[in-house]
Amino acid sequence: MLAPRSRLDSQSQISDEMAQRHETTRAPDGSLPDSTLLDFAPYRSSVLRHPTQPLQPVDPEAAELFAPCFGSTDVWAGESDLTTQHRGEPIGERMVVTGRILDSAGRPVRRQLVEIWQANSAGRYIHQNDQHPAPLDPNFSGIGRCLTDDDGGYRFTTIRPGPYPWRNHLNAWRPAHIHFSLFGTAFTQRLVTQMYFPNDPLLSLDPIAQAIPDDSARARLVASYDHGVTTHEWATGYRFDVILGGGSATPLESPEEHDA
Repeated sequence: MLAPRSRLDSQSQISDEMAQRHETTRAPDGSLPDSTLLDFAPYRSSVLRHPTQPLQPVDPEAAELFAPCFGSTDVWAGESDLTTQHRGEPIGERMVVTGRILDSAGRPVRRQLVEIWQANSAGRYIHQNDQHPAPLDPNFSGIGRCLTDDDGGYRFTTIRPGPYPWRNHLNAWRPAHIHFSLFGTAFTQRLVTQMYFPNDPLLSLDPIAQAIPDDSARARLVASYDHGVTTHEWATGYRFDVILGGGSATPLESPEEHDA
């Protein structure tokens, strides 16, 4: 439950809490955790939602009886272009986001279902819970998916999302970001993460991004601008690889986490 607006903490209070929390997790050798802190109190609404009990084993086959499933024939090429899903063109900076899905040994993860969802260029989702006064774009749904190719590659054409306010604290704004979901070979393997944009001043203020204390791990969530991907008079280009294990792994969300 969010606090009433009159009781919301300031950004400076949240920033101080984030710095203190990072320090309490520092190891004797000075290193910081490179994974998400689930009980990260500066992310206010996660306090009541983060896991407090040990994980329980489940029968993966039994779970599959009730979980969604898909086949490669369920995904068509047009779903990777979020700018052509309606009659008109969406408003905003058209961009291409591409990259590879790799395992811990650097091998391509082939035929992987990659799903993305995001806000529009004004920073608003098409969702009943998103009621902040930014315009909806009738030509942009913010949802796309594709399968990786033989090299583990994926490619989306979309619109750069805008930042948006949320009620974690006073004057809280989420950095522009795109959610990524990787399906795995079964629904119980689904992994979720977020991609951010380089040089975003909101990143250092955001309790969700800062729930990963280690700078280098957090940096692995930031896409790189790639002028080779940028297309003449049409779209800017960004590259974002997702590594599923090892020392260079992309930080991932737990199933219990949820974005505001």
